Amino acid sequence: MNKPLLVILAAVTLDAIGIGLIFPILPALLRDVGHTTEVATMLGLMLALYAAMQFLFSPVLGVLSDRFGRRPVLLISLAGAAIDYVIMAFAPQLWMLVVGRAIAGITSANMAVATAYITDISSEDERAKRFGYFHAMFGIGFIIGPVIGGILGDYWVRAPFLAAALLNAVNFSLALFVLPESRPGTRHAKFEWKALNPFIPLKWALTFKALIPMMAIFVIMNFVGTMYGTVWALFSEDSFRWSGMMIGLSLGAFGFFHAGAQAFLTGPAVARLGERWALVVGMACELTALVCLGFATQGWVLFALAPLFALGGIGMPALQSLTTTQVGPDKQGQLQGVLASLVSLAAVFGPLFFSFVYFAIRPSWPGLIWIIGAAIYLSALPLMLGIRRRMPVAAAG
Repeated sequence: MNKPLLVILAAVTLDAIGIGLIFPILPALLRDVGHTTEVATMLGLMLALYAAMQFLFSPVLGVLSDRFGRRPVLLISLAGAAIDYVIMAFAPQLWMLVVGRAIAGITSANMAVATAYITDISSEDERAKRFGYFHAMFGIGFIIGPVIGGILGDYWVRAPFLAAALLNAVNFSLALFVLPESRPGTRHAKFEWKALNPFIPLKWALTFKALIPMMAIFVIMNFVGTMYGTVWALFSEDSFRWSGMMIGLSLGAFGFFHAGAQAFLTGPAVARLGERWALVVGMACELTALVCLGFATQGWVLFALAPLFALGGIGMPALQSLTTTQVGPDKQGQLQGVLASLVSLAAVFGPLFFSFVYFAIRPSWPGLIWIIGAAIYLSALPLMLGIRRRMPVAAAG
């Protein structure tokens, strides 16, 4: 594994830890600053605002990285994130937390730049495997972050924000002193205000006919993916009367196997099956696991299904690799920005949908939520079977 890839993966892991640090203590901080115990509405607003800012600014950062280089955009976003977390750590008023969370959403959109960087330094045959590493490292960071955040938050509710600021400062140092530029920007490129319009890259992506079904699959997979974080804990409590420790252990097992499959199985699966069939096989494994979970009556089934769910994780890196073949190298940042924007869009509407459906079916059959998720996921199968790998002539031009 080459040095630039190791550095960008380390940066992604640190970024994910920094993001995850905040989640366990956000409700307590809102109660402290807002002087109220009723924080559910404000918490939902802040989570939605964070995702909305990612949706709007991921395409923007992707476009700017194509024009001015990956490193400058990464450096500015990481420095902004570090400063923002310090301000949030000492914010005395609620409105400052809301604004700070919006800025955090903007700076976290740099994941689009990180994936574009991986595309730059990888051949087509290597991309699926390396996107697997990317998703695995992000997943590991997201497992570690909430654990550290919960521990620090028990000592001081604002401590995780300072830890997040420190991690972003370390990330900034990595990008500044160790990370080489993967794609220098256009020399003497002029800044145009229309580059800040997030809908222009989305409109551009829709001009590629071969890319449209891949984007649709991307939305469906990420939309269904929000189901786990939304209802896993609720379902475990309702169906198995699990404690918080058991829920945490099950999520840890899920994350451990998922990250392992993405890191170590994506490359071999794509090499043997190709991206499209790796995507289909991953979907088949996850559908099987969802249906089994829907009919589960014993808690041990969740742990038994963790490896099967994990095999579903090879699909996303394979799909992301497929999308990179549809546009030229000078537009990879823009493309990754669009994809990151679609992830954020799913993060806005997915939790709202699945929480509403779950509470509607909860009294009769809580497990039905997993069957519904499987049905939505299955709608992507015709699109998967119809996609092709090679870049069309129009895109190449």
